[in-house]
Amino acid sequence: MSEFFLALVSAALINNLVLHQGLAIDPLPRSSTDQYRRQVHALGLATLLLLVLTVGIGQLIYRVALLPLALEYLRLFVFLALSVLLISPLLKLLTHLLPALPFDDLLPLMLANMALLGLSLQVSEGGYGIAQTLGWSLGGGLGFWLALSLFADLRQRSDNDDIPMAFRGLPIELIGAGVMAMAFLGFNGLFNP
Repeated sequence: MSEFFLALVSAALINNLVLHQGLAIDPLPRSSTDQYRRQVHALGLATLLLLVLTVGIGQLIYRVALLPLALEYLRLFVFLALSVLLISPLLKLLTHLLPALPFDDLLPLMLANMALLGLSLQVSEGGYGIAQTLGWSLGGGLGFWLALSLFADLRQRSDNDDIPMAFRGLPIELIGAGVMAMAFLGFNGLFNP
């Protein structure tokens, strides 16, 4: 259980997919505040569930089929095909279960999300057990959702008149992203023995 917890916290806060590793940077179109907030939560939830499914099933395929047959070099193609095949059914299921969230427009964003492939490759290289694999995938999804929510709050707050004209838009968002990344680096020494 402690391996699961350490992997979960490490993936969510210390090795965040967006702020630390640069994976899973998805642009969301600007829309009304309520619609934008619901779209952020829909993308976060869909990515979380897809990461857990893709990494879990991918590691099962990797350990059961690819490693015994000495086909490790095919893992990139297997993980890519698996993530592409799982996206559409998951989005349809989430649309059916949670009709209040806008999952309909997320297919292009999910297809371009490299967190799925990146985390699957990292976990397969690390040789983690079941608990650590689940912790990394769940923590990676929660960390992505947290970073996405923080960026949405930053975007909403950066639209006011207190910010000088030269810093509005992308410049203040980049500054805010840098400050968030430095704040997440504060968790770096959390689990040193």
